[in-house]
Amino acid sequence: MTKIPPTAPTVAVYSPTPSVAIIALDRPEAANALNKQMAGELAKIFAATHHDRHLRAIVLTGKGEKAFCAGADLKERKGMDEAAWHAQHRAFEAALQGILDCPVPVIAAVGGAAFGGGLELALACDFIYASHNAKFALTEATLGIMPGLGGTTQLSRAVGARRAKELLYTGRAFSAQEAKEWGMVNKIVDISELMTESVAAAEKIAENAPLAIRAIKQSSRETDSLPLAQALATELRHYNRLLTTADRVEGINAFNEKRKAEFVGN
Repeated sequence: MTKIPPTAPTVAVYSPTPSVAIIALDRPEAANALNKQMAGELAKIFAATHHDRHLRAIVLTGKGEKAFCAGADLKERKGMDEAAWHAQHRAFEAALQGILDCPVPVIAAVGGAAFGGGLELALACDFIYASHNAKFALTEATLGIMPGLGGTTQLSRAVGARRAKELLYTGRAFSAQEAKEWGMVNKIVDISELMTESVAAAEKIAENAPLAIRAIKQSSRETDSLPLAQALATELRHYNRLLTTADRVEGINAFNEKRKAEFVGN
């Protein structure tokens, strides 16, 4: 994890193992609300993930048990003119794009509230683990605005268009159990077990061939909106790139020799 910047004022970074990182939003006194500084720090941290060949998985979470992220910091927005609002939102967009572009899987570990931009950050991750007390909402319509970090598209893909429209139009909160039933959340655990379970999933990912995981993530993203024929061709292109790797040879040899594969990312 040497390539990732150290802990910043509003974002904490930990490495439970050399190949797994925990990135924690660190403004618990403000329910981890996203302000311009935090967005800038997130963008810088996720940009650095492209240069760390030892990194294999990330857990994105929020400090404290009350909130993953309550959304944009409305106190910071009070009195903002239009130019300042746009500047702040560009910082938010860079943070979101950093998560989306991250070359390794990102697991959202959501404890407590994930509202507005906080839910959009979670939806930008590859999948979500949540605590029993997690709550989700996109409340922008109640504030005279609308989601601007992918909420209208990502929520629809996660729970279906008609259900997403209901949630977007009403702005109502929904529970972790509802989110799991609808397919947005993969797993629900007690808040005390949230990080243990999330890190365990990250470590399981980290055991697999890193080039294969990166190729799977890239292929999944690139094929998401393609017609079937183009999607299959794109997947095959990524598949063929892996055939020249040492890890492919190691994986087959380990299977035949009945031992655990030792992947090195080559």
